[in-house]
Amino acid sequence: MDSMRGQGGIQMLLTAEQEAQQIVSAARNLKLTRLKQAKDEAEKDVADYRSKLESEYQKKLSETSGNSGSTVKRLEEETEIKIQKLKESASKVQPDIVGMIMKYITTVKN
Repeated sequence: MDSMRGQGGIQMLLTAEQEAQQIVSAARNLKLTRLKQAKDEAEKDVADYRSKLESEYQKKLSETSGNSGSTVKRLEEETEIKIQKLKESASKVQPDIVGMIMKYITTVKN
C-alpha cells in the first residue's frame, strides 16, 4: 500500500512539474510576445520621429535655399553698384592725378 501511495505521490509530483513547466512556458511566450510588440511600437515611433525631423529639415532647407538665391542676387547687384561708383569716382579724379604725376616727373630739382 505504501508503494501505491509513493507511486501516486510521484505521479502527482510529475504532473505538478509538467503543469509548472506549461505555466512557465506560457509566461515566457507571453513575455516574448509583449517584448516583440514593444519593439515594433518603438521602431514605429522612431520612424515617425525621424520622418518628422526630416520633413522639418527639408522645410528649413527649402526656406533658406530660397533666401540664399535672392541674397546672392541682391549682393551681386549691390556689388555692381559699388563698382560703378568707384569707376565714376576714379574717372573724375583721373585727369588731376595724371597731371600731378606728370608735373612731378617733369620737374627737375637742383
